[in-house]
Order: sequence, then structure tokens, then C-alpha cells
Amino acid sequence: MKHMLKLATVAVVATLGLAPASRALAADCGTAETVTIAEMTWLSAGTLAHVAQKIMATGYGCDAQLIPGDTVPTATSMLTKSEPDVAPELWVSTAQSIWDQTQEKGNVYKASDIFASGGEEGWWIPDYIAEAHPEIQSVEDLKANWAIFADASNPEKGRLYGCPPGWGCEIITNNLFKALGLEETWELFPSGSGETLKASIAKAVTRKEPFIGYYWGPTDVIGKYHLVRVGMPAFDAEKFKCLTDAACASPEVTGWAVGEVAVAVVTSLKERAPDVAEFLGKMQVPNKEISDVLAWGDDNGATTEEVAVYFLKTYESIWTQWVPADVADKVRAAL
Repeated sequence: MKHMLKLATVAVVATLGLAPASRALAADCGTAETVTIAEMTWLSAGTLAHVAQKIMATGYGCDAQLIPGDTVPTATSMLTKSEPDVAPELWVSTAQSIWDQTQEKGNVYKASDIFASGGEEGWWIPDYIAEAHPEIQSVEDLKANWAIFADASNPEKGRLYGCPPGWGCEIITNNLFKALGLEETWELFPSGSGETLKASIAKAVTRKEPFIGYYWGPTDVIGKYHLVRVGMPAFDAEKFKCLTDAACASPEVTGWAVGEVAVAVVTSLKERAPDVAEFLGKMQVPNKEISDVLAWGDDNGATTEEVAVYFLKTYESIWTQWVPADVADKVRAAL
């Protein structure tokens, strides 16, 4: 009997002794400071920002807050000010020169590649234009075929829809336009905003009219409107680096590489919030699934926050791989 009581006492002591250790292993934010997350202006980036914010706030107990952002301004701010703390969808390839400076400085790192198959950028045309005009195989064929894309408001030139202001692709498109020598036969038409560009595509496709302009994937737009990427020469790293520089004196034609799209994080977050940094290191979405999520958001007129909630509710098999079980439980409960 005494032997049994002794064993029971040892068991209780052992259990009590383990309790604090178990609690210590539970993931938490690790910092009382606000963790800032860049919410960029397009649907996928805004959605992923809300996903990260909800996981940090409800799963880790962080004071996680979204702040407005866009590729070049956010990359520049991370370089010069080490803020925001996180950019869940930073297109490195469109801000290469700035990104290289952050790597040299060491204050920002890539926690993960957010898209499993990388990003795809370029100039796109609808499938019916590609079928009707097989002579357009490459961007180098555009100079001679401008008349296909002439707009009634300016029938003497083809219309190429450029990037919205402030996006990294704006600099690349402007430089590529010069490198191809399109000034005489084309107008580089300003898109105004991401939503305006998307509306221009929808309008043209609905009316079966010609369209050519910048876009990227994964996104609902590419699949929904059956866009075909115009061919480009092979990627040349040195030429492309110059295309990303607004001061590039002599831009040369080169293709886009498969986009490096980073979960960009300020290095200090590793020390301030190691559990959160570990989560960000696992944050990655398959291209097809995120395109499906974005298509749902577009079809339902959902906000980026609503799309994030839809993702968290519908694709548990993806995001629960990023976090410990206790964090996943807290996120589910909050939903």
C-alpha cells in the first residue's frame, strides 16, 4: 500500500513538474510590440495579409496590424526603416535592385516562397486574339502588328495597358516598352489602379475586343478571362536587373523569370517573435488552390478579409501545416 502511495505521489509530482514545461512549449507571440503586416492592393496579396494577421492575432496572441502597402514602397520601407515587419507577397523580381540592397544590409530575409510554383508575369492577350493572329508569337512581333490593338480614341497607334502606378512592374514595363522601340507605333496606356486594369480586361473580353497588357499569376483573372501570355526571349539576369531600375540608361529586351515571390520578413522578428517567424517560414500556398480561392472571392464580390476567412475555413489541410496544433485550434475557435 505504501509502495502504491509512493508511486502515486511520484506520478503527481512528475505531472506537476512537467506542466510548466508543457506550457512553455506552447507557441505564443513572444513580443508585446505590434507586428505590422503589409496589405497590398491586389486580391491575392490582401488575402494573404489577412490570413497572416488572423493566424498571428488569434493563434499566437500577437498585436498584429495591417498597414497599406505596394511592392516598391513596401520594399523601400523595409530596406530603409525595417518596417513593416512582414510582407506576405513581395514580388522580389519586380523590385530586384531594392531587394538586393536589403540582402546586402541584412535587415530583411525571405522566410518562404509564398507560391509553390512561383509567380508568372508578362504581357497577356485573350485566347481569341491569339487564335485569330498566330503571327503574334513574341513581344518582338508587336512593333509590326500594332494595328490589331489600335483604339478608336487613338487609331494611329496600338494600345498597350501598362502597370498601375507604384507597382514594381511599372518600371519594368516602361523600360521594356523602350527596349522594344514601341514608341512610334504604340501608346503605353496608364492603368490607373489594379481594379481599373482588371475592369479594362473584363470589358474587352466581354465585347471580344483586342486587348494586350501587363498581368500576373496566380490570379483569378488569368483563368477567368482565358488570357494567353505573349512569348518573350529567354531570361537574362543582368538585362532584367536593369529593367527593374528606373534610371536604366539603355534597357535591353529580356523575358521575365519565374517570379520569386517572397514572404519577406525583417530579420529582427526572429528574435522578437521566434514562434511567429517559424510559422512564416512554412507559409506557402499551391498556385491552383490560391487561384481557386481568388476566383471565389471575385465571383462573390468578397473583401480580402472575407476571402481570407473562406480560405481558413475551406483549406485547413494547407494552413494547418504551417502552425502547431494548439495554434490551429485557436484559429479554428476564432473563426
